Amino acid sequence: MTKKTLRNIFRQKRLNLGHAECDKLQDLILIHFQELPLPFLHYLHTYLPALHHNEVDTHPVMEFLKFSNPNMRVVVPKTHIAENRMTHYIYDENTILKENTYHILEPENGEMVQSGDIDLVLVPLLAFDERGNRVGYGKGYYDRFLAECREDVIKVGLSFFEAVPLIDDTDEFDISLTYCVTPQKVYEF
Repeated sequence: MTKKTLRNIFRQKRLNLGHAECDKLQDLILIHFQELPLPFLHYLHTYLPALHHNEVDTHPVMEFLKFSNPNMRVVVPKTHIAENRMTHYIYDENTILKENTYHILEPENGEMVQSGDIDLVLVPLLAFDERGNRVGYGKGYYDRFLAECREDVIKVGLSFFEAVPLIDDTDEFDISLTYCVTPQKVYEF
């Protein structure tokens, strides 16, 4: 299937999930996430979830990683729509968040972090395939950002749904995941 078809299917599948079902699936994702063989992390980059779209909540994973990696810094993106890029800022109790054009919370300002400093990225997605390719939201922000990261950066997707066999229209600009964690299992690519 194409990215466009998968985007439509999985956006609707997510919206069809009830609150209690999302909570149960979230718990299972966290349990499986804890199985990942991760090194010590200094910088975690995460998206802030659009919960009104039933996006997988990254906060439980973030809290687990902060507990298991003392002094780890959490980094979140800020989108620059006119320039088609993102910048990255420390996310802590002092961070002031503001909703952007896409209705996603992002930092107004703060301490900027360079892409090359990041050890692990929680990558937003709607669907993924058995080869580690993902379907995002169609703007390419994360593929451009991941191309700027170190070669050894760990890229982890979180999904309420299992992999599709193949995304038909991937290209050379698509950057595949290292892992994807679902309520059923951990996929390693």
